[in-house]
This record gives sequence, structure tokens and C-alpha cells, in this order.
Amino acid sequence: MCRNIRTLHNFDPPATESEIRAAAEQFVRKISGFTRPSKANAAAFEHAVGKVADAARDLLGALETQSPPRDRAVEAEKARARSALRFKLT
Repeated sequence: MCRNIRTLHNFDPPATESEIRAAAEQFVRKISGFTRPSKANAAAFEHAVGKVADAARDLLGALETQSPPRDRAVEAEKARARSALRFKLT
């Protein structure tokens, strides 16, 4: 599950709210063991996702870097190239 969490720091344009929320949801899914919580656990699950998203947003706002922002398209192409090598795709 956590393989789907993407790096959100130092991109241009910055991470969107939906990207932060998706990463938070993946994290909570991983530590809770639920892909989809039961109705009894849904409120606690959503509360945790909100708290993790808040913490991630605070972290991203506080981080500093001297390197230039990365381009999303370039990083996506690098990931596709790594995947092709890993899985021997052409």
C-alpha cells in the first residue's frame, strides 16, 4: 500500500490538497490494516486521515531547501524508465 505514497516536497507546482490527502489516507490504511474501514471504524479512520494530512501540510510548509523545484513531468518520466528497467518493459 505505501508504495503509492509519493514524495510531495519541492515540486513545482506544489503538492495539491488532494495529493496530501491521498498520501495521508495511504499512511492510515497501512498502519490500521484497513483498505476500507467498517462503519464502526469509519469516523476514527477519517479523523486519523485528517490529522495526518494536517501534519503533512505543516511539514511541507516548514521544510526548506536550496535545490530548485523538481518538475513533475520529468520525475514521472524517470519513474517510467526505472519501471521499464525493473520489469524489462520496452
